[in-house]
Amino acid sequence: MDARTDVKGLMLGIGRRAQDAALVLAEVETEAKDAALRAMADAIEAASRTILDANMRDMESGREKSLSAAMLDRLLLTEDRIRGMSEGVRSVAAQPDPVGEVIADWDRPTGLRIRRVRTPIGVVGVIYESRPNVTADAGALCLKSGNAVILRGGSESFESARAIHSVMLDGLRSAGLTEDAIQMVPTTDRAAVGEMLIMSGLIDVIVPRGGKGLVGRVQAEARVPVFAHLEGIVHVYVDKAADIEKARQVILNSKTRRTGICGAAECLLIDRALLGDHAPQFISDLISAGVEVRGDADLAGLPGVVPASESDWGTEYLDSIVAARVVDGVDGAVDHIRRYGSKHTDCILTEDDAAAELFIRRLDSAILMRNASTQFADGGEFGMGAEIGIATGKLHARGPVGAEQLTSFKYLVEGDGTLRA
Repeated sequence: MDARTDVKGLMLGIGRRAQDAALVLAEVETEAKDAALRAMADAIEAASRTILDANMRDMESGREKSLSAAMLDRLLLTEDRIRGMSEGVRSVAAQPDPVGEVIADWDRPTGLRIRRVRTPIGVVGVIYESRPNVTADAGALCLKSGNAVILRGGSESFESARAIHSVMLDGLRSAGLTEDAIQMVPTTDRAAVGEMLIMSGLIDVIVPRGGKGLVGRVQAEARVPVFAHLEGIVHVYVDKAADIEKARQVILNSKTRRTGICGAAECLLIDRALLGDHAPQFISDLISAGVEVRGDADLAGLPGVVPASESDWGTEYLDSIVAARVVDGVDGAVDHIRRYGSKHTDCILTEDDAAAELFIRRLDSAILMRNASTQFADGGEFGMGAEIGIATGKLHARGPVGAEQLTSFKYLVEGDGTLRA
């Protein structure tokens, strides 16, 4: 038996166990799911040292592989980040159970009563790269929504993800739930990803969480429905009617709080009306914070600005680099974002309601913001406890994918011996 056959057999076994688990989970009471989630949160905190040790091994390996500073930041776990993981799982437990929720109900003249009710999707496959916290977020959200999940983390975070997964199984066991509810692919062999993408009879939806290369491969090869999570080419547009001091703070936070997350600003657009007086302030703030600013012809003459090339527009840097461009008002900002954006998150800074309304109406990004840092583009900050990622597609789920977005629905139709004429 060759290695390829071994991986195929491994994945088929995982898929079949996940399907069996999904049938059980669909009927598990809310109390049992929430008890398991609270136990998981406790177990994550209790195993903090073990998880940090595993993460240290991943970090050492990452440095040996010369991973970028942004990649290492996404990979790094600290006491605070582990505490944040645990709090996210507790927050998921505290939310209403979406399974069984009546979305709509109505009566028909024929005597029928019809209800549309939330139901689990079934088996969710999550393919992710360097973020070990996705292990906890995805596991918790899938359990809350009554789904079994197959986790395939990247080789960079393999040790960290395994350690987190191990303690999550402790939570399942303590609540008497099957360990097959949250399975992790126990190999870094890339063939496992290929198998997941064609397991249409065993996996109901694939959620990719990673860079453009991963998402592109998933979309090109998948025979399973995909929640598209494209790169975060996030724009912040400063309108002529912006509150300047407010804008300076939002721009800095949007770019520098954490440069390696998908909600980090990657392109700053400045209304031409601000070019002489305030644009230099925005630019100097960023440069003083250690950000390399790649500016267009209108900005390239400012101290410290590096001339931008065409490739800078539409680039997700995930680093201390930002592209900057002067545009002609809201129309210019919208035109630029439509051409170069990824429909992830875009923000307008303005005190003009009409300008904000025009910006929001003309753009179709999954998340549109006004006068707020784009770093809030996160399921936890939306009150979802956690999220698997930011879906940029237009079908089923958009924006942060939480427990509710991991459900489908079915129709319950009731009559009283009702016959169709």
